[in-house]
Amino acid sequence: MSAATLSVSGLSTHIDSENGLVRALDCVSFEVHAGETFALLGESGCGKSVTALSLMRLLPPGGCVAGGSVMLDGRDLCALTETEMRQVRGAGMAMIFQEPGTSLNPVLTVGQQIGEVLALHRGLKGAAADGEAVALMTQVGIPDPQRRLREYPFQFSGGMKQRVMIAMALAGEPRLLIADEPTTALDVTIQAQVLDVMAALQRARGMAMILITHDLGVVAKMADRVGVMYAGHLIEEAPRGRFFAAPAHPYSRKLFEALPEGHRERGVLATIPGSVPPLTAHFTGCRFAPRCDRAWERCRAEAPQWHALEGGQRVRCHLHDPAESMRAAVQPASRSAAVSPARATEEILLGVRDMKVHFPITSGVFRRVVGHVKAVDGVSLDIGAGRTLALVGESGCGKTTVGKAILRLIEPSGGSARLGDKDIGSLSGSALRATRASMQMIFQDPFGSLNPRLRVIEIIEEGMNALGVSGSDAERRERVVQIMEQVGLRPELAERYPHEFSGGQRQRIAIARALAVSPRLIVCDEPTSALDVSVQAQILNLLQELQARLGVAYLFITHNIAVVEYLAHEVAVMYLGRIVEQGSVAEVLGNPQHPYTRALLAAVPRANADAGAGADAVLVKGDLPSPANPPAGCHFHPRCPLATETCRQEYPQARAVDGTHVVSCHLAG
Repeated sequence: MSAATLSVSGLSTHIDSENGLVRALDCVSFEVHAGETFALLGESGCGKSVTALSLMRLLPPGGCVAGGSVMLDGRDLCALTETEMRQVRGAGMAMIFQEPGTSLNPVLTVGQQIGEVLALHRGLKGAAADGEAVALMTQVGIPDPQRRLREYPFQFSGGMKQRVMIAMALAGEPRLLIADEPTTALDVTIQAQVLDVMAALQRARGMAMILITHDLGVVAKMADRVGVMYAGHLIEEAPRGRFFAAPAHPYSRKLFEALPEGHRERGVLATIPGSVPPLTAHFTGCRFAPRCDRAWERCRAEAPQWHALEGGQRVRCHLHDPAESMRAAVQPASRSAAVSPARATEEILLGVRDMKVHFPITSGVFRRVVGHVKAVDGVSLDIGAGRTLALVGESGCGKTTVGKAILRLIEPSGGSARLGDKDIGSLSGSALRATRASMQMIFQDPFGSLNPRLRVIEIIEEGMNALGVSGSDAERRERVVQIMEQVGLRPELAERYPHEFSGGQRQRIAIARALAVSPRLIVCDEPTSALDVSVQAQILNLLQELQARLGVAYLFITHNIAVVEYLAHEVAVMYLGRIVEQGSVAEVLGNPQHPYTRALLAAVPRANADAGAGADAVLVKGDLPSPANPPAGCHFHPRCPLATETCRQEYPQARAVDGTHVVSCHLAG
């Protein structure tokens, strides 16, 4: 095999913090060859991003490379001065950061930012730099690049900003590209486009790539080899096919078991108890031992060494020591349990009819209305008591606006919503406030939705006080303790503040706040989108358990199809303010009729060994049109590969396919 483009040997990184010395990386070693994608996988806090920042020498204040070497094309980067390292960044290696919105300079045009890289690393200026910038933007699939070079980052969508970041990273013609969670905040359709762009450019340029992610589906689609990180250690490394066929480390297997994909009939998802340990601790044995159901005395007393397995796989685990062959052969008993069915009835708890939310567009000194943003444009749906309806679609299609309009957090422009026998739209004042006890919302960002100045007990009590639930102080406190235990939070945590909790714990606090007033309906707005797969499994198990025990109904807003498969009973697909297809999960996901639904399903990266083979699925192209000026006819026709002249002229009427399956498409059936 040819020499590696990147060779990392014994890399250790320490960061001095107020809580002590953080040993963020501890003797990490791996290689990446030209044209190869090496994926680093693991939970938040395992050291994936610190690995990338160590390679780039972009560590935070107090951080330093404490040991080891980083060789890029035979050159030791740890021995370079900062001036020499500036020449390597961008030309030798480049990085795509996780959040393009904060990585791009808001006061410089996109052309100026790409031009900086071209001037520094390739000496291009003026017309030559503009021409190369246009070529780069064309390569990454940005339409009308000549005009868009003069635009600012705020004028680009999330997917387009990520493409600009890729163009900037490629401008210096790097031999190694580091992509840190490049698609985490993107919809599945835009994610598929960005991943395809990265794969095509890698093939064309023969670059080495390090892909940092916690999404096993993305790993299956993109990686050639996989490295699993845990608590600053690399604990497993294998070719993609071998890893997905037979993950060796107990932690790797737990990550697969926690996936909701295809687990609807298996009941409770497997979870990993506890969390990643703080890296200020001094470890004596295996770092995963406190969370491992196969650990024994040796695991707690002795750190495991690397053991080579078949097919180029290696693992850091005592179970694979030849001396422990008898112990390795014993498999732990499965802890997966069946979930009691939800207490569903035939009662329609929520009925929404022809709901509209139109925001006025004003212009001039007198703020005259010159148009409307049709965020929601005639949505109708039903949710039964104890049932879950998933509302899916791309960002900007109106999903969250529907949820807020139902709860009257945004006033609808038209239509109606009934909760049981109450018309929500006709309520006001104290009557609306009393009804809000029956309908609550869990927001996407738990940290942003929790008051940082209030303790957990005050956060949960706040809604109870406002709505007059559980009369006396003692009764409310007792209710808070009961709810905290229901959502898996210890009562002694009630006096802490939100910043003292992990992301998964904060989401549990948000769920507890919603449950405190005994709602019949909860609107869940992307409650697991920012969580690791292990924490996501805990939250999904909790939501399913609460529904089975309390009979609560969910409107579950998401773009994660695997979560829909696992949790939902019915699904509605939304595009540009309208429902284009709805029915039971089996009907819609098993027999999708609308081209947009098919495109969403085709774009989902699946966590299996064959995902990287690359099925020639037709993916939707481009971005969602503006709801201020929706296309004539079927709103999806500009992006639809099957569109006809009828689609361009007439909006399709909803038609029944089978059972409860309804679709708005001229080509259905």
